[in-house]
Amino acid sequence: MAGRMMLKHCRRRHCFRQALHATCAHLCPPPTANPSLPMYYTRHQSFHHTSFHNTDASPSQSYEPKHPTNVRISIKDNVKIKSLGQGIVNVVLSRPNKLNSLCIPMFEAIAEAASMLKNDRELNKDLRVIIISGEGRAFCSGLDAKGVALSGPKSSLNKLLKRPSGYGGDDGPGNLAQDICYLWRKLPVPVIAVLHGYCFGGGLQIALGADFRFATPDCKLSIMESRWGLIPDMSASIVLRELVRIDVAKELTMTGRIIDAVEAESLGLVTRCVDDPMEEAMKVAREVIGRSPDSVAASKELFQTAWMEADDATCLEKETTLQLKLIGTWNQAAAAGRQFGINLPYWNR
Repeated sequence: MAGRMMLKHCRRRHCFRQALHATCAHLCPPPTANPSLPMYYTRHQSFHHTSFHNTDASPSQSYEPKHPTNVRISIKDNVKIKSLGQGIVNVVLSRPNKLNSLCIPMFEAIAEAASMLKNDRELNKDLRVIIISGEGRAFCSGLDAKGVALSGPKSSLNKLLKRPSGYGGDDGPGNLAQDICYLWRKLPVPVIAVLHGYCFGGGLQIALGADFRFATPDCKLSIMESRWGLIPDMSASIVLRELVRIDVAKELTMTGRIIDAVEAESLGLVTRCVDDPMEEAMKVAREVIGRSPDSVAASKELFQTAWMEADDATCLEKETTLQLKLIGTWNQAAAAGRQFGINLPYWNR
């Protein structure tokens, strides 16, 4: 019925008919005819998972979301996954008494959260945007060296550096230390990091694994590994080359210099400095959920595939390949229809 209404409307608009003729000819059946492809709804969709438990929204701390969080998963008491409604999920680093520093259970919890959001159908069936934030006074202050040492230096090192970690699949390229940053790049939805307080070392690399970073102007950032005689080895070699010049990456890495978010924005490490980064993240998230989930996913794949390494021919071929996957789909027609006042729902990916 929706398809017939759309075609009727197209006949009244010659230019729109021309633009969508091929699309409408290949439309899938209406959503009710295919229950395996549930529609996105604007109302809150509760998660369903055995480890979920209902909870009231906790008192607002530093940049906690000002939106209802009816359901939550807690992973190893270090990471919370909250639904903010409309397909927006908040992944909260929750070790506030240690400034969300990275102990072994925290590494495992972050990697598990990313893996669950990618692979657990009950979690990701309505997923449109992920917002990563830190509870308390910091986003993440980096490695908890004492905590890792107390866990046993040799066993901890083995856990962190074993490849593949298993969280990215049996053939995943990363180890555990890398996957808590890298896996966010593999999710087919935008990931937004909300930064405040401190964002040091591994915490900064987690943020760089997101698609966007919104920070308070006074947030402190540092590639701090050189202070420990180390290098940033949690996917920094991938993410930094996409964001800053090589001399900037070298200077920040070799010195371990602490910068504020205003300077970080000027260098390209931060997308925007704002007084309330969580509200800015929600603003962007609401814009994203008004777009086709297929085109959003394809956009992320396109740029992450073609941005740095690929030659011109590969980039052009990738554009065409992804575009052909979009043309003629229900979501593409629905997106185009909205430009002419035809508000059809998007289907789940």
